[in-house]
Amino acid sequence: MAFAVFTDGTANLPGSLLEGITLLPSEYTVDGEPRTYTGDIEHFDPKAYYDSLRSGVSVKTSLLNTGLFIEHFTPLLEEGTDVIYIAMSSGISGTYNAAKTAADQLMEEHPGRFVHIVDSHGCGFGSGMLAVRGAELSKEGKDVREAAQILDDMVPHCCQYFTVDDLNFLKRTGRVSGATALIGTTLRIKPILYGDHTGHIVSCAISHGRKKSVRMLAQKYSEKHMDLKAPKIYISHGDCIEDAESLRDMVLEITPDAEITICAHEPFSGAHVGPGMLGLFFLGNER
Repeated sequence: MAFAVFTDGTANLPGSLLEGITLLPSEYTVDGEPRTYTGDIEHFDPKAYYDSLRSGVSVKTSLLNTGLFIEHFTPLLEEGTDVIYIAMSSGISGTYNAAKTAADQLMEEHPGRFVHIVDSHGCGFGSGMLAVRGAELSKEGKDVREAAQILDDMVPHCCQYFTVDDLNFLKRTGRVSGATALIGTTLRIKPILYGDHTGHIVSCAISHGRKKSVRMLAQKYSEKHMDLKAPKIYISHGDCIEDAESLRDMVLEITPDAEITICAHEPFSGAHVGPGMLGLFFLGNER
């Protein structure tokens, strides 16, 4: 392998897509009880987890700290292997900055080695799709610096649109303003949200009703997607598999040869978007 590729459980990747990728654990608490999410999405029970959020349990997440990156990257650097880590957006978490601090320190301690941190400006499959591409580049034998540039250049094209049932989950963790959440809840608006070019979560459209919001996600795909052969598309959901399947069918009407992966949305960032989250991730001409 030309270089090692790391990401963490928030990348939402199923086992079938993890070849050549190492996942770092994500820490969170449920009603004060510590939990560790290692990225094992196949053994995650979305109904039980999102039902617990519906019932009002308190979930708090923690950023991945600098020490964790140093612990995992150091053995590889000592054996002469360079590292690329795909981080969740710096616009929603301090994890990117913690990883960057570790990278700077480690490259000072290991002259000649290279550690690159990709700011995905996304989360979930928004960072997962970059990790998958990183593993492909490593398998192809790309130089690590060339691969780092390719991944950085991909970031503005990683489209990630999603809708939520309850904006209060995003409000509680500061991802949207209280006023936005209040207006959306009062008017029963279903917003279409996305990660902008700075990695912050912003609204790009609104709909009245769930079915319309699902159709609007498909419309965003129709407007933005690159004209690729057999494009790789990812859908995640907060315990709403029927909506995810409906969205898949709509996307297949637009690009019948698409390769679509559907997964439950992982628990770490799932605590911020809440039950009923439905997300669509793909490569587009622009965000």
